[in-house]
Amino acid sequence: MRLVVQRVLRASVQVDQELVGSIERGLLVFVGYGLNEDAAKNQKAIEKILQLRIFEDSEGKMNLSVEDLKLGVLWVSQFTLLGDTRKGNRPSFTEAERPDKARMLYEDLCDRAQLYSTIKKTSVGFGKFQEQMQVELVNDGPVTLILDL
Repeated sequence: MRLVVQRVLRASVQVDQELVGSIERGLLVFVGYGLNEDAAKNQKAIEKILQLRIFEDSEGKMNLSVEDLKLGVLWVSQFTLLGDTRKGNRPSFTEAERPDKARMLYEDLCDRAQLYSTIKKTSVGFGKFQEQMQVELVNDGPVTLILDL
């Protein structure tokens, strides 16, 4: 599982000119599933993202999390994160999970993230799996991390 995490002032996702997910300040997380992933990785990813300390405290140090500040997380599926360009110029996606299983995993992630959002009093939004999405964001920092779980 590969995650690209961006700290944002706001972010949104549209499909066919319809807003399907948005957050104000928080994290935009692109999610790509590799082969042989399971739902346990989703649990780990959600906990990691909610507790990732990449927001500044009163002393200017990255010491606060989404959970600490009650911010938002926008989760967007993106299989191209698993693209391999080591050979040639066209990405190979042989390491990306097959669409049917990836859809099941992403839907599980959305269900779990929604539950955590309610419990932790944070906001949450989602993209749509296997759709042509337009993602808009305003980076904060910018701060971008790549996490391989």
